[in-house]
Amino acid sequence: MNELLKKKCISCEGKNIKPLNRVDAQDYLNEVQGWTLDEKAHKISKEFKFKDFIGAINFVERVADVAEMEGHHPDIHIHYNKVLLELSTHAISGLSENDFIVAAKVDAYK
Repeated sequence: MNELLKKKCISCEGKNIKPLNRVDAQDYLNEVQGWTLDEKAHKISKEFKFKDFIGAINFVERVADVAEMEGHHPDIHIHYNKVLLELSTHAISGLSENDFIVAAKVDAYK
């Protein structure tokens, strides 16, 4: 079982937390299948494809539930039957463990 699924997001605001460096981000990326690290190692993204628009919207509703439970929200782009999720931790202008926790939980609930 993915260890990230057992974890809960922790707020980074006001805690002087540094964003993950590329090496650490890559280590986390190895734990979430199909997610892509951007060239600056500031965000991860993944595209999900569905049969139709309703399938995409139903998925977005499930993502919203996960995001609310974790208090950590992705950027969501909907293109008919495709949903692109982008995760980064805005409070630290980069990636944190929280991004990978949400990615793992989204994948588990897809």
